[in-house]
Amino acid sequence: MKTVYLGMSGGVDSSLSAVLLKEQGYHVVGVYMKNWSKDLPGMKCPWATDLADAKRVAVKLDLDFKVFDFESEYKQKVVDYMLEEFRKGHTPNPDIMCNQEIKFKLFYETAREQGADLIATGHYAQIKNGDLCKAVDSNKDQTYFLYRISEDAINHTIFPIGHLLKPEVKRLAAEKGLDNAYKKESMGVCFVGDVGMDDFLHEYFETNPGPIVEEETGRELGTHDGAIFYTLGQRHGLNLGGGLPYYVVRKDIEKNIVFVSKNLNATGLWTNELSLEDIIIRGEAPSKIDVRLRHRAPLIPATFAGDKLLFAQPIKRPAVGQSAVFYSGDVCVGGGIIR
Repeated sequence: MKTVYLGMSGGVDSSLSAVLLKEQGYHVVGVYMKNWSKDLPGMKCPWATDLADAKRVAVKLDLDFKVFDFESEYKQKVVDYMLEEFRKGHTPNPDIMCNQEIKFKLFYETAREQGADLIATGHYAQIKNGDLCKAVDSNKDQTYFLYRISEDAINHTIFPIGHLLKPEVKRLAAEKGLDNAYKKESMGVCFVGDVGMDDFLHEYFETNPGPIVEEETGRELGTHDGAIFYTLGQRHGLNLGGGLPYYVVRKDIEKNIVFVSKNLNATGLWTNELSLEDIIIRGEAPSKIDVRLRHRAPLIPATFAGDKLLFAQPIKRPAVGQSAVFYSGDVCVGGGIIR
């Protein structure tokens, strides 16, 4: 009997994963990863509640259960990385870094050291013939966040619910008697529950007022809290009055200026190519690929050449620090960080 260490968050996806793995004959060890426990103003960190929910499911299913305390590593590998990127004026994706450094590296390595043959999580993705593939539920597919995990981790990972639609997951969980079948999903920053990124950043960066300047005229239209808090394409939170909305088209971090435009065709918002760094490729990537520039975004045909993506038609420019993820059919073949 193979032993699987399953990351359990207290939610329905990992809970149903435990049921399915048991039914498939695995010896399942439930693991709660304690990555973050700090409360923020107006938001109590849900880690203790999530741990209790995970433990309750483990007791119900008669699973061995462990807590892996990764808080210090998480702060260093994910939070500090994220804050440094924002400090540079970039817009990083902490979920991607969490999967690369914590869930499919630190958790994977620790589980293997303790005797696990495999690890599992409740992510919506599939592994077929050693390839990372899209989930059946295209609305929930999480391969965008998983593209940086190692080949070794992929070869020792199970995604038990990747072949199911989310409504099926909830229905099956209810049928199996899981109390969290309809537990509300956390939609905020990956490690601090429902708190928004802006609120989180204000805990670490002081307000630094500066001018909001119209790109075409150089006219000062208002003030902002700090250029670090704004991202390319943003239109909410500018407080510039009525009429057509303004969009952030660029930032000058050194001078603390946010440039905006009402023109949806402003050059800062569109591009025919993207430069990438920290590129990961699995196998031999085809020169013609489909690219996803954010979670749930439509796939865009592109040509991959060196460290650049070339597009036949102009695309809305993503923020620096975000990821471009590559697909060949249903297979996620890699990606890179936009620079």
